[in-house]
Amino acid sequence: MEKLYGGMEGGGTKFVCAVGTGPDEVVAETRFPTSSPEETLDQAISFFKKYTLAGIGLAPFGPLDLNPASPTYGSITATPKPGWSNADILGPFRDQFDLPIAFDVDVNAAAFGEFAWVPENQALESLVYFTIGTGIGAGILINGKVVHGLTHPEGGHVRLPHDRQKDPFPGVCPFHGDCFEGLANGPAIAQRWGQPAESLPENHPAWELEANYIAHALTAVICLLSPQRIVLGGGVMQQPQLFPLIRQKVREDLNGYIPSPILKGTMSGYIVPPGLGKRSGILGAMAMAKNSSL
Repeated sequence: MEKLYGGMEGGGTKFVCAVGTGPDEVVAETRFPTSSPEETLDQAISFFKKYTLAGIGLAPFGPLDLNPASPTYGSITATPKPGWSNADILGPFRDQFDLPIAFDVDVNAAAFGEFAWVPENQALESLVYFTIGTGIGAGILINGKVVHGLTHPEGGHVRLPHDRQKDPFPGVCPFHGDCFEGLANGPAIAQRWGQPAESLPENHPAWELEANYIAHALTAVICLLSPQRIVLGGGVMQQPQLFPLIRQKVREDLNGYIPSPILKGTMSGYIVPPGLGKRSGILGAMAMAKNSSL
């Protein structure tokens, strides 16, 4: 029998835990609302204790302290989620389990999942995964490894061109106002237009503006990192009309400057939806667990 691995994807609204060998065999899964750190983590630990595991991957929302030499390693840092700033995520699991435990931010797990489990991505040396939903984040893989630095990359908080005559909306980010996340996440769309993103019709002007902001961010990433593929996931990207709009606007932004054949034509194989669908994060956490136990 193949070894079982546990994965936990923690969001601001809900946590998802799963046990399995990979995408083709998930033997158990549970999800529950994000309440207090103690209650939420206790539910995850209780779930994993039912199984004999070879490793666990933890992929909560961030920002996270990922420096093993830091006294607060394994914790969430300054988050707007009430009650979760400075919450120790890794410690309670280490107290309860004597096995390899991988720890990274949710969007890094999603990026690693797309690399580890999607066949057409496995030959790549570089990949960037953006999640665009309640928040915006970016996971970056170079040479098959997730990029860390001072902490994890914060691709949702880069500053973008903001034409205030065309879009006077000030942004919703409590730290930066009109950064990428502040202008283009789900709450920004809802506040700007007075209704949730999912209720806006396909031809609403919101999507042209949204595609413009996403394209500006992707163009910057392409110029800076030159990734071989960009994956766009998250709730906002459930709007299928966004993909052709974004690809068109990226071509316009690049203006033929980078002479790679993959950036010509429709770019349908370059800027893509997740190969794992909505399961990139949880399957990525399981992939992290498997990788940490090797």
